[in-house]
Amino acid sequence: MTKPKYNSLMTNAKDYAAIIFGLMLYAFAFCAFILPHEIVIGGVAGVGTLVLFATHGLIPVAVTSYAVNLLLLAMAYKIVGKTFVLRTTFGVTIVAVAIGFCEQIFMGIGHPLVPDRVVSVALGGILCGVGIGTCFIHNGSSGGTDIVAAMVAAKSNVSIGRTMIYVDMCIVASSIFLPFDGTFSERMEARIPTMVYGFMVTFIVSYVTDMIINTNRQATQFIIFSPKWREIADMINSEAHRGVTVIDGQGWYTKHEQKILMVWCRKIESVTIFRIIKSIDPDAFVTQGAVNGVYGKGFDKVKIRMKKEKRNDARIQNSLNEHSAPTQFVRRSNQEE
Repeated sequence: MTKPKYNSLMTNAKDYAAIIFGLMLYAFAFCAFILPHEIVIGGVAGVGTLVLFATHGLIPVAVTSYAVNLLLLAMAYKIVGKTFVLRTTFGVTIVAVAIGFCEQIFMGIGHPLVPDRVVSVALGGILCGVGIGTCFIHNGSSGGTDIVAAMVAAKSNVSIGRTMIYVDMCIVASSIFLPFDGTFSERMEARIPTMVYGFMVTFIVSYVTDMIINTNRQATQFIIFSPKWREIADMINSEAHRGVTVIDGQGWYTKHEQKILMVWCRKIESVTIFRIIKSIDPDAFVTQGAVNGVYGKGFDKVKIRMKKEKRNDARIQNSLNEHSAPTQFVRRSNQEE
């Protein structure tokens, strides 16, 4: 019997095509709807915007964003691993080229594509979120604050969207220090509305990203009914590297015994599980449910700071030491009897 191949060349090609599409959509939305209005957003694109306006257009956004991304990847190498860094380098290169291309086109027009600032900002934020979310659900990354979020997620239970908000708010607030000819009150009057729009874009992008990729520490639970449960379970173990629990069940109408498979995986891994099931048994009966979090081996660690009470711990340890000898004596006596 030929082993089904869910992870074929065509599947990988579709994933990379989706990643490229998502990154190009992000670059288009940023350059067409946000940058022409001189609004500073979060991420390395926001850092690039700060440098662009601070140097009066001398250093393009694409150059700054690419340099910052490479620096962040070098810092994150030991924390997030080689695989994430290599995959993110691909995304970083694509988004830098796309921003560089779109920046020349839309900044060269001389006027915003959508004159209304509110409509332009809202549309740009939504499209940027869709682009980043599309990239993430196909195991890609756009770099920037995604790298920072990945490093924070490796050490805590904070969602990617929330981490992006924290970092991006600091970047947007930095726009107050951009060069400005005028008094301090005139600077505040001119910059605060722009900062408000920047914060609005930040929240829209983060919300849409979390809504699409659903990475707020959510996992997916599969319940699978199939006569080919052995093949499905073996391939999930070997290919998806996820555990499978086999439960004995019975159909009450047919009174037939049935094996039930239960699988827990990451939200972004659900497509992989579906591909495995479909490649073996397209007629399998499958239910999918969202799980707020899965903690344990192979998933997340419970990162909760426990209060250390030295006095109570010392008392408990002393109590155990006092009772350890009699307990061992009783066990030995029982064994001798």
